[in-house]
Amino acid sequence: MGSRWTFDGHIAGIGTASGLRAVVGIWQDSPFGSFADVMVQQPSGHRLLLAPTPEVAAFISATYNFDDVRVLDVGASLTDQTLTVDAGPLAIRAVTGARTLLGAALRAVPRRLAVHPRWLAAVNPFAALAAPGARTYGTAGSGRAEFYGVTDLHHLASAVVTWEGANAGTLSPIRPAVTFGFSSVPPRPSVARVRTTIIGASNDE
Repeated sequence: MGSRWTFDGHIAGIGTASGLRAVVGIWQDSPFGSFADVMVQQPSGHRLLLAPTPEVAAFISATYNFDDVRVLDVGASLTDQTLTVDAGPLAIRAVTGARTLLGAALRAVPRRLAVHPRWLAAVNPFAALAAPGARTYGTAGSGRAEFYGVTDLHHLASAVVTWEGANAGTLSPIRPAVTFGFSSVPPRPSVARVRTTIIGASNDE
C-alpha cells in the first residue's frame, strides 16, 4: 500500500533584478500542520531550502533538489493583498495585484475536479502552453508522483526583497526558470491557490 500526502495552500513565485528567485509555500493544511517554506535559487544557480522543522526539511528535500538545506524559523502570511515572508536571510514584502486571465479560467473549473490527480495528469500536456515552465504532473522522487492543482492565480504588483540584509533588486521575471524539480512557476511573479498531492508508487489515484 502506498501513501498519499496532500498540501493545501498558496505558492508564490518571485524574481528579482539581481537574479535571486524564490518560491514560497504557505500551507494552511498539510500532514505537517500549518507551515511555510521557501525555496531560493541564487544568481549563481545555488539552490537552498529554508524549512521550519527537520521533518519538513527531510520531506521536501526528498521531493525536490537542493544544494543546501537550512532549518530555521520561517514566517509567512498572505492577508488581503499583502504577502509577508521572514525566513532567516530572506525577507519579502509584496503586494498582490489583479486576478490573471488564467486565474479566472481556473476558477471556472469545479474545485473537486481541478485538484483531482487524474484530471491533472490529463491536462498536463497543456499546462506549459498556458503558463510556460509549469506542469501539473510529474515525478517526486522515491517512485512517487506529484500533482499540482491550481485553482486561482494573481500577479504580484510590487515587492521589496532583501537577502542577508541587502536589497535584491526590483521585482522581475523569474528567469532563468528555477530548477528545484520537474515544474517551475510562471515567469511573471505571481501567487497561486494550490493543492499539491503526492502519491506513493503503489497507491491508486
